[in-house]
Amino acid sequence: MDRHLDPEVLLSLLDANDIDTITYEHLEGLFLNEDGLKDYIPDGLAQVDPRTGDRIIYNTARARRPHDNAPLEDRKLYTAPKRDCVICQGNTTGVVDVAALSEGFTFINKNLYPILYPVMKLARYPDTSPDQVAGTTGVHAAGLHFLQWTSSYHDLDWHNMPLPDRLVVLERLATLENKLLLDSAEKMPLTNQASGENPYHGYVSIIKNFGRLVGGSLSHGHQQVTLGNIMPRRVADHIRFIKQHGEPFSAYLFRENPETYTIVDYGPARLVVPYFMRRPYDMFLIINDASKSYLHQLEREELIAVAEGWHDAILAMLRILPQIGREPAYNVVANNGPGAGLYFEFLPYTQEIGGMEHLGMYLCQGNPGDTANQIRSILAEKFSFAD
Repeated sequence: MDRHLDPEVLLSLLDANDIDTITYEHLEGLFLNEDGLKDYIPDGLAQVDPRTGDRIIYNTARARRPHDNAPLEDRKLYTAPKRDCVICQGNTTGVVDVAALSEGFTFINKNLYPILYPVMKLARYPDTSPDQVAGTTGVHAAGLHFLQWTSSYHDLDWHNMPLPDRLVVLERLATLENKLLLDSAEKMPLTNQASGENPYHGYVSIIKNFGRLVGGSLSHGHQQVTLGNIMPRRVADHIRFIKQHGEPFSAYLFRENPETYTIVDYGPARLVVPYFMRRPYDMFLIINDASKSYLHQLEREELIAVAEGWHDAILAMLRILPQIGREPAYNVVANNGPGAGLYFEFLPYTQEIGGMEHLGMYLCQGNPGDTANQIRSILAEKFSFAD
Protein backbone atom coordinates (compact mmCIF):
# COMPACT_ATOMS: atom_id res chain seq x y z
CA MET A 1 0.00 0.00 0.00
CA ASP A 2 3.02 2.31 -0.01
CA ARG A 3 3.06 2.90 -3.78
CA HIS A 4 0.63 5.54 -4.99
CA LEU A 5 0.32 8.69 -7.07
CA ASP A 6 0.75 11.67 -4.78
CA PRO A 7 -2.01 14.34 -5.00
CA GLU A 8 0.64 17.03 -5.47
CA VAL A 9 1.98 15.20 -8.51
CA LEU A 10 -1.57 14.83 -9.83
CA LEU A 11 -1.95 18.61 -9.86
CA SER A 12 0.94 18.89 -12.31
CA LEU A 13 -0.83 16.45 -14.65
CA LEU A 14 -4.33 17.87 -14.40
CA ASP A 15 -5.95 19.03 -17.65
CA ALA A 16 -9.48 18.86 -16.20
CA ASN A 17 -11.19 17.78 -12.97
CA ASP A 18 -14.42 16.58 -14.58
CA ILE A 19 -14.59 15.27 -18.13
CA ASP A 20 -18.23 16.33 -18.33
CA THR A 21 -17.19 20.00 -18.22
CA ILE A 22 -15.07 19.99 -21.38
CA THR A 23 -16.14 19.69 -25.01
CA TYR A 24 -15.26 16.88 -27.37
CA GLU A 25 -13.23 19.34 -29.46
CA HIS A 26 -11.26 20.25 -26.32
CA LEU A 27 -10.61 16.56 -25.67
CA GLU A 28 -9.28 16.09 -29.18
CA GLY A 29 -7.07 19.12 -28.72
CA LEU A 30 -5.63 17.66 -25.53
CA PHE A 31 -4.67 14.49 -27.42
CA LEU A 32 -3.17 16.43 -30.33
CA ASN A 33 -1.17 18.69 -28.01
CA GLU A 34 0.21 15.90 -25.78
CA ASP A 35 3.87 15.89 -26.82
CA GLY A 36 4.65 12.36 -25.67
CA LEU A 37 1.81 10.92 -27.74
CA LYS A 38 3.31 12.10 -31.02
CA ASP A 39 5.93 9.35 -30.91
CA TYR A 40 3.28 6.62 -30.70
CA ILE A 41 0.58 7.68 -33.15
CA PRO A 42 -1.15 4.62 -34.66
CA ASP A 43 -1.09 3.85 -38.37
CA GLY A 44 -4.70 4.97 -38.73
CA LEU A 45 -5.67 2.01 -40.93
CA ALA A 46 -8.32 -0.64 -40.34
CA GLN A 47 -9.04 -3.78 -42.35
CA VAL A 48 -11.68 -6.49 -42.21
CA ASP A 49 -11.15 -10.24 -42.51
CA PRO A 50 -13.67 -11.09 -45.28
CA ARG A 51 -14.18 -14.60 -43.85
CA THR A 52 -15.34 -13.61 -40.38
CA GLY A 53 -15.82 -9.85 -40.27
CA ASP A 54 -13.02 -9.52 -37.71
CA ARG A 55 -11.64 -5.97 -37.59
CA ILE A 56 -7.90 -5.35 -37.59
CA ILE A 57 -6.51 -1.97 -36.50
CA TYR A 58 -2.83 -1.37 -37.26
CA ASN A 59 -0.46 0.32 -34.81
CA THR A 60 3.21 -0.33 -35.43
CA ALA A 61 4.35 2.03 -32.65
CA ARG A 62 2.43 0.12 -29.96
CA ALA A 63 5.06 -2.63 -30.08
CA ARG A 64 7.36 -0.25 -28.19
CA ARG A 65 5.20 -0.15 -25.05
CA PRO A 66 7.17 -0.73 -21.83
CA HIS A 67 6.13 -3.55 -19.49
CA ASP A 68 6.49 -3.69 -15.72
CA ASN A 69 4.85 -7.09 -15.29
CA ALA A 70 7.30 -9.43 -17.00
CA PRO A 71 7.80 -12.66 -15.04
CA LEU A 72 10.98 -13.75 -13.33
CA GLU A 73 13.46 -15.43 -15.65
CA ASP A 74 13.16 -18.75 -13.86
CA ARG A 75 9.57 -19.00 -15.13
CA LYS A 76 8.22 -20.02 -11.74
CA LEU A 77 4.61 -19.24 -10.90
CA TYR A 78 4.13 -15.54 -11.53
CA THR A 79 5.64 -13.47 -8.75
CA ALA A 80 6.54 -10.16 -10.36
CA PRO A 81 9.11 -8.12 -8.45
CA LYS A 82 8.14 -4.75 -7.04
CA ARG A 83 9.39 -2.63 -9.93
CA ASP A 84 8.97 1.13 -10.07
CA CYS A 85 5.52 2.09 -11.34
CA VAL A 86 5.44 4.93 -13.86
CA ILE A 87 1.87 5.78 -12.86
CA CYS A 88 2.71 6.09 -9.16
CA GLN A 89 5.67 8.27 -10.14
CA GLY A 90 3.46 10.50 -12.29
CA ASN A 91 5.35 9.73 -15.50
CA THR A 92 2.22 9.75 -17.61
CA THR A 93 -0.06 11.92 -19.71
CA GLY A 94 -2.46 14.67 -18.72
CA VAL A 95 -5.44 13.77 -16.53
CA VAL A 96 -8.94 14.66 -17.77
CA ASP A 97 -11.07 13.40 -14.86
CA VAL A 98 -10.47 12.75 -11.15
CA ALA A 99 -12.72 11.67 -8.27
CA ALA A 100 -11.92 11.12 -4.59
CA LEU A 101 -12.12 7.66 -3.03
CA SER A 102 -12.07 6.67 0.63
CA GLU A 103 -8.32 6.32 0.15
CA GLY A 104 -6.68 8.14 -2.73
CA PHE A 105 -8.58 8.82 -5.94
CA THR A 106 -9.55 7.35 -9.30
CA PHE A 107 -8.57 9.20 -12.47
CA ILE A 108 -8.76 9.09 -16.27
CA ASN A 109 -5.98 10.13 -18.63
CA LYS A 110 -4.91 9.81 -22.26
CA ASN A 111 -3.35 6.54 -23.33
CA LEU A 112 0.28 7.19 -24.26
CA TYR A 113 0.19 4.24 -26.69
CA PRO A 114 -3.22 4.73 -28.31
CA ILE A 115 -5.04 2.30 -30.55
CA LEU A 116 -6.93 5.26 -32.06
CA TYR A 117 -5.94 8.89 -32.54
CA PRO A 118 -7.96 11.95 -33.65
CA VAL A 119 -7.68 13.66 -36.99
CA MET A 120 -7.60 17.43 -37.46
CA LYS A 121 -10.56 17.80 -39.81
CA LEU A 122 -14.22 18.16 -38.97
CA ALA A 123 -15.54 15.53 -41.33
CA ARG A 124 -17.85 12.65 -40.60
CA TYR A 125 -16.09 9.31 -41.01
CA PRO A 126 -17.35 6.85 -43.63
CA ASP A 127 -20.01 4.35 -42.68
CA THR A 128 -18.25 1.38 -41.16
CA SER A 129 -20.91 -1.31 -41.32
CA PRO A 130 -19.45 -4.75 -42.18
CA ASP A 131 -20.59 -4.83 -45.80
CA GLN A 132 -19.08 -1.42 -46.53
CA VAL A 133 -15.77 -1.83 -44.73
CA ALA A 134 -14.66 -4.95 -46.59
CA GLY A 135 -12.13 -4.27 -49.34
CA THR A 136 -8.41 -4.31 -49.88
CA THR A 137 -7.95 -0.57 -49.32
CA GLY A 138 -9.41 -0.63 -45.79
CA VAL A 139 -10.73 2.47 -44.04
CA HIS A 140 -9.32 5.27 -41.96
CA ALA A 141 -9.43 4.41 -38.24
CA ALA A 142 -9.60 7.30 -35.78
CA GLY A 143 -10.88 8.22 -32.34
CA LEU A 144 -9.73 8.60 -28.74
CA HIS A 145 -8.14 6.14 -26.30
CA PHE A 146 -8.28 6.64 -22.53
CA LEU A 147 -7.08 4.84 -19.41
CA GLN A 148 -9.07 4.78 -16.20
CA TRP A 149 -6.88 4.01 -13.19
CA THR A 150 -9.09 2.25 -10.67
CA SER A 151 -7.20 3.77 -7.74
CA SER A 152 -4.19 6.03 -7.27
CA TYR A 153 -2.90 3.30 -4.90
CA HIS A 154 -0.97 0.67 -6.81
CA ASP A 155 -2.31 -2.38 -4.99
CA LEU A 156 -5.97 -1.40 -4.87
CA ASP A 157 -8.31 -2.67 -7.57
CA TRP A 158 -11.77 -4.20 -8.01
CA HIS A 159 -11.04 -7.30 -5.92
CA ASN A 160 -10.04 -5.43 -2.73
CA MET A 161 -11.72 -2.00 -2.84
CA PRO A 162 -14.84 -1.24 -0.75
CA LEU A 163 -18.17 -1.06 -2.56
CA PRO A 164 -18.60 2.76 -2.27
CA ASP A 165 -15.24 3.24 -4.01
CA ARG A 166 -16.13 0.76 -6.75
CA LEU A 167 -19.34 2.69 -7.33
CA VAL A 168 -17.40 5.93 -7.78
CA VAL A 169 -15.16 4.24 -10.35
CA LEU A 170 -18.18 2.92 -12.26
CA GLU A 171 -19.92 6.31 -12.17
CA ARG A 172 -16.87 8.03 -13.66
CA LEU A 173 -16.61 5.30 -16.30
CA ALA A 174 -20.30 5.79 -17.15
CA THR A 175 -19.81 9.56 -17.37
CA LEU A 176 -16.95 9.11 -19.84
CA GLU A 177 -19.00 6.65 -21.93
CA ASN A 178 -21.95 9.05 -22.08
CA LYS A 179 -19.74 12.02 -22.92
CA LEU A 180 -18.07 10.27 -25.84
CA LEU A 181 -21.28 8.89 -27.35
CA LEU A 182 -23.24 12.15 -27.16
CA ASP A 183 -20.62 14.80 -27.95
CA SER A 184 -18.81 13.31 -30.95
CA ALA A 185 -21.49 13.99 -33.58
CA GLU A 186 -19.17 15.96 -35.86
CA LYS A 187 -16.53 13.24 -35.93
CA MET A 188 -18.16 9.84 -35.51
CA PRO A 189 -20.79 7.87 -37.47
CA LEU A 190 -24.33 7.76 -36.14
CA THR A 191 -24.90 4.55 -34.18
CA ASN A 192 -28.56 4.89 -33.12
CA GLN A 193 -31.64 6.63 -34.41
CA ALA A 194 -34.10 5.48 -31.76
CA SER A 195 -37.01 7.89 -31.34
CA GLY A 196 -37.09 9.68 -28.02
CA GLU A 197 -33.36 9.15 -27.41
CA ASN A 198 -30.42 11.45 -27.92
CA PRO A 199 -28.46 10.17 -30.92
CA TYR A 200 -25.24 8.32 -30.13
CA HIS A 201 -22.17 8.52 -32.33
CA GLY A 202 -19.21 6.16 -32.58
CA TYR A 203 -18.45 2.97 -30.71
CA VAL A 204 -17.29 3.05 -27.10
CA SER A 205 -15.33 -0.04 -26.06
CA ILE A 206 -14.50 -0.78 -22.40
CA ILE A 207 -11.99 -3.51 -21.53
CA LYS A 208 -9.63 -4.53 -18.75
CA ASN A 209 -6.41 -6.46 -19.42
CA PHE A 210 -4.60 -7.86 -16.38
CA GLY A 211 -1.35 -9.74 -16.92
CA ARG A 212 1.21 -9.98 -19.68
CA LEU A 213 -0.36 -13.09 -21.23
CA VAL A 214 -3.56 -11.24 -22.17
CA GLY A 215 -2.24 -7.87 -23.35
CA GLY A 216 -1.63 -6.08 -20.05
CA SER A 217 1.63 -4.14 -19.88
CA LEU A 218 1.35 -2.26 -16.56
CA SER A 219 0.48 -3.84 -13.23
CA HIS A 220 -1.23 -0.74 -11.79
CA GLY A 221 -4.95 -1.59 -12.03
CA HIS A 222 -6.74 0.10 -14.90
CA GLN A 223 -9.44 -0.06 -17.57
CA GLN A 224 -9.13 0.98 -21.21
CA VAL A 225 -11.81 3.01 -22.96
CA THR A 226 -11.86 3.81 -26.67
CA LEU A 227 -14.17 5.80 -28.89
CA GLY A 228 -13.77 4.96 -32.56
CA ASN A 229 -15.39 5.01 -35.95
CA ILE A 230 -14.72 1.28 -36.47
CA MET A 231 -17.59 -0.98 -35.46
CA PRO A 232 -16.18 -3.89 -33.41
CA ARG A 233 -17.16 -7.25 -34.84
CA ARG A 234 -18.97 -8.14 -31.63
CA VAL A 235 -21.28 -5.16 -32.15
CA ALA A 236 -22.03 -6.43 -35.66
CA ASP A 237 -22.71 -9.87 -34.14
CA HIS A 238 -25.18 -8.36 -31.67
CA ILE A 239 -26.97 -6.40 -34.41
CA ARG A 240 -27.29 -9.56 -36.48
CA PHE A 241 -28.57 -11.49 -33.43
CA ILE A 242 -31.35 -9.02 -32.65
CA LYS A 243 -32.44 -8.95 -36.29
CA GLN A 244 -32.59 -12.75 -36.40
CA HIS A 245 -34.14 -13.38 -32.96
CA GLY A 246 -36.09 -10.23 -32.22
CA GLU A 247 -34.42 -9.64 -28.85
CA PRO A 248 -31.04 -8.49 -27.51
CA PHE A 249 -28.49 -11.20 -26.82
CA SER A 250 -28.49 -10.48 -23.08
CA ALA A 251 -32.25 -11.15 -22.90
CA TYR A 252 -31.78 -14.47 -24.67
CA LEU A 253 -28.92 -15.52 -22.40
CA PHE A 254 -30.75 -14.41 -19.25
CA ARG A 255 -33.73 -16.59 -20.20
CA GLU A 256 -31.98 -19.60 -21.70
CA ASN A 257 -28.87 -20.09 -19.57
CA PRO A 258 -29.54 -22.97 -17.12
CA GLU A 259 -30.31 -21.85 -13.58
CA THR A 260 -27.72 -24.30 -12.25
CA TYR A 261 -25.04 -22.25 -14.02
CA THR A 262 -25.87 -19.11 -12.01
CA ILE A 263 -23.06 -18.25 -9.60
CA VAL A 264 -24.57 -15.21 -7.84
CA ASP A 265 -27.93 -13.48 -8.29
CA TYR A 266 -27.57 -9.79 -7.37
CA GLY A 267 -31.18 -8.88 -8.13
CA PRO A 268 -30.72 -6.50 -11.10
CA ALA A 269 -27.94 -8.70 -12.54
CA ARG A 270 -26.65 -12.27 -12.50
CA LEU A 271 -23.12 -13.65 -12.58
CA VAL A 272 -23.24 -16.89 -14.60
CA VAL A 273 -21.16 -19.45 -16.41
CA PRO A 274 -22.45 -19.42 -20.01
CA TYR A 275 -23.72 -22.74 -21.31
CA PHE A 276 -21.38 -22.24 -24.31
CA MET A 277 -18.27 -21.73 -22.11
CA ARG A 278 -15.22 -21.70 -24.40
CA ARG A 279 -12.56 -21.80 -21.69
CA PRO A 280 -12.67 -23.02 -18.08
CA TYR A 281 -13.94 -20.42 -15.60
CA ASP A 282 -15.34 -17.98 -18.17
CA MET A 283 -18.08 -15.89 -16.54
CA PHE A 284 -20.76 -13.46 -17.77
CA LEU A 285 -22.43 -10.71 -15.73
CA ILE A 286 -25.85 -10.07 -17.31
CA ILE A 287 -27.99 -7.00 -16.65
CA ASN A 288 -31.60 -8.16 -16.27
CA ASP A 289 -33.13 -5.16 -18.02
CA ALA A 290 -32.28 -5.78 -21.68
CA SER A 291 -33.56 -2.32 -22.65
CA LYS A 292 -30.34 -0.92 -21.14
CA SER A 293 -27.52 -0.88 -23.70
CA TYR A 294 -24.90 1.26 -21.97
CA LEU A 295 -23.33 1.64 -18.55
CA HIS A 296 -24.52 5.24 -18.19
CA GLN A 297 -28.16 4.12 -18.55
CA LEU A 298 -28.07 2.05 -15.35
CA GLU A 299 -29.83 3.05 -12.15
CA ARG A 300 -27.97 3.05 -8.85
CA GLU A 301 -29.12 -0.45 -7.83
CA GLU A 302 -27.95 -1.78 -11.18
CA LEU A 303 -24.58 -0.07 -10.75
CA ILE A 304 -24.27 -1.68 -7.32
CA ALA A 305 -24.91 -5.08 -8.92
CA VAL A 306 -22.22 -4.40 -11.53
CA ALA A 307 -19.75 -3.28 -8.85
CA GLU A 308 -20.43 -6.44 -6.86
CA GLY A 309 -20.20 -8.66 -9.95
CA TRP A 310 -16.86 -7.21 -11.04
CA HIS A 311 -15.54 -7.65 -7.51
CA ASP A 312 -16.65 -11.26 -7.19
CA ALA A 313 -15.63 -12.39 -10.67
CA ILE A 314 -12.16 -10.83 -10.48
CA LEU A 315 -11.63 -12.10 -6.93
CA ALA A 316 -12.56 -15.61 -8.07
CA MET A 317 -10.19 -15.46 -11.06
CA LEU A 318 -7.30 -14.29 -8.91
CA ARG A 319 -7.91 -17.17 -6.52
CA ILE A 320 -8.44 -19.84 -9.20
CA LEU A 321 -5.48 -19.11 -11.48
CA PRO A 322 -2.70 -19.80 -8.92
CA GLN A 323 -4.56 -22.93 -7.76
CA ILE A 324 -4.35 -24.40 -11.27
CA GLY A 325 -0.72 -23.32 -11.76
CA ARG A 326 -1.40 -20.33 -14.00
CA GLU A 327 -0.06 -16.79 -14.00
CA PRO A 328 -2.73 -14.31 -12.89
CA ALA A 329 -4.01 -13.06 -16.25
CA TYR A 330 -7.52 -12.20 -17.36
CA ASN A 331 -9.60 -9.94 -19.60
CA VAL A 332 -12.84 -8.15 -18.82
CA VAL A 333 -14.95 -7.06 -21.78
CA ALA A 334 -18.03 -4.81 -21.65
CA ASN A 335 -20.60 -5.71 -24.28
CA ASN A 336 -22.62 -2.56 -24.87
CA GLY A 337 -24.30 -0.85 -27.79
CA PRO A 338 -26.88 -1.88 -30.40
CA GLY A 339 -28.28 -5.39 -30.03
CA ALA A 340 -26.32 -6.37 -26.94
CA GLY A 341 -28.50 -5.33 -24.07
CA LEU A 342 -25.65 -5.00 -21.57
CA TYR A 343 -23.40 -7.72 -20.22
CA PHE A 344 -19.78 -8.20 -19.17
CA GLU A 345 -17.42 -11.11 -19.90
CA PHE A 346 -14.72 -12.23 -17.45
CA LEU A 347 -12.15 -14.34 -19.26
CA PRO A 348 -9.30 -15.84 -17.22
CA TYR A 349 -6.33 -17.21 -19.17
CA THR A 350 -6.77 -20.87 -18.28
CA GLN A 351 -6.05 -22.57 -21.60
CA GLU A 352 -4.01 -21.73 -24.68
CA ILE A 353 -5.38 -21.24 -28.18
CA GLY A 354 -4.68 -24.21 -30.45
CA GLY A 355 -5.05 -24.91 -34.14
CA MET A 356 -8.66 -26.10 -33.87
CA GLU A 357 -9.63 -22.80 -32.25
CA HIS A 358 -8.32 -20.97 -35.31
CA LEU A 359 -10.85 -22.98 -37.31
CA GLY A 360 -13.61 -21.84 -34.97
CA MET A 361 -13.72 -25.14 -33.07
CA TYR A 362 -13.05 -24.52 -29.37
CA LEU A 363 -11.88 -27.46 -27.26
CA CYS A 364 -12.65 -26.64 -23.63
CA GLN A 365 -10.86 -28.50 -20.84
CA GLY A 366 -13.77 -28.20 -18.43
CA ASN A 367 -17.56 -28.12 -18.42
CA PRO A 368 -19.99 -25.37 -17.37
CA GLY A 369 -21.68 -27.25 -14.51
CA ASP A 370 -18.46 -28.14 -12.71
CA THR A 371 -17.11 -24.63 -13.26
CA ALA A 372 -20.19 -22.97 -11.74
CA ASN A 373 -19.99 -25.23 -8.70
CA GLN A 374 -16.28 -24.52 -8.19
CA ILE A 375 -16.68 -20.76 -8.45
CA ARG A 376 -19.62 -20.76 -6.05
CA SER A 377 -17.51 -22.74 -3.60
CA ILE A 378 -14.60 -20.33 -3.91
CA LEU A 379 -16.76 -17.24 -3.36
CA ALA A 380 -18.42 -18.91 -0.37
CA GLU A 381 -15.06 -19.14 1.39
CA LYS A 382 -15.10 -15.37 2.05
CA PHE A 383 -11.38 -15.25 1.44
CA SER A 384 -9.40 -12.02 1.36
CA PHE A 385 -6.41 -10.87 -0.65
CA ALA A 386 -3.63 -9.35 1.40
CA ASP A 387 -1.42 -8.40 -1.55
